[in-house]
Amino acid sequence: MNRIRRFLAEAVSELRKVSWPTWIQVRNLTVLVFSISFVVGAFVAVWDAIFQGVIGFFAGLA
Repeated sequence: MNRIRRFLAEAVSELRKVSWPTWIQVRNLTVLVFSISFVVGAFVAVWDAIFQGVIGFFAGLA
């Protein structure tokens, strides 16, 4: 039990040393991640549709 208490005390001590981002930084980075994810998803969807059409075209010839 003493080891668990010491571990938790050290964990809290280390978390106090962390430089936490501000709420504005968190919001901006969250918007950035969602935006980039959307752009990458759209890019993959476009290429998927292109390759699906090409493969469908060649499969229809067989």
